[in-house]
Amino acid sequence: MKTTRTYIQSGRAETKVATRARIIAAAKDLFLEKAFEDVTLVSIAKASGVSHQTVLNHFESKTGVVLGVAELMAEQTTAARYAAQPGDVSGTICALVGEYEVMGDANVRWAMSADRFPELAAEMDKARAFHQEWLAAMFGDELPTERSDREQMVHALHAATDVYVWKLLRRDLRLSRAETEKTMTDLVVGVLKGPRT
Repeated sequence: MKTTRTYIQSGRAETKVATRARIIAAAKDLFLEKAFEDVTLVSIAKASGVSHQTVLNHFESKTGVVLGVAELMAEQTTAARYAAQPGDVSGTICALVGEYEVMGDANVRWAMSADRFPELAAEMDKARAFHQEWLAAMFGDELPTERSDREQMVHALHAATDVYVWKLLRRDLRLSRAETEKTMTDLVVGVLKGPRT
């Protein structure tokens, strides 16, 4: 039988979890809109409706918030990307571009800031490793069996599907989403077919 004290402790724990989630969600929205260096603990606190001290109590520093946001974004990215069926090139690119439409601009900003912020550099390394694992999962049946050839093809697929390619097509060349998906699909198909002899 639960005591009053147990209920109070349970309620406090739930409130703590809810507050942490609210801070991470607010911080994520800010990072999606602004450059990394323009997002401060004060702005995160204001956006999440808590005090600056509350943010510090939950995360200790901006790095702590970044790690929480990165974890949330990784979960959302994994769910979005693995909705595609392995071997379905157009479906895979559709899932990828759909994710880039939401997080691509922030990904590019974080990548550009990574050389100045070690916490970002570590997260970008994780993101690149995840991207290559996902590519191998999506196209594994079409990859060479020999290790070096397989790695080379995964690297080529990475180059064809990197967020900078999406940025070039969508932002710099101002292509539509459909045109961007078609171009990236063509690039992937070209890689999978292998070099011309």
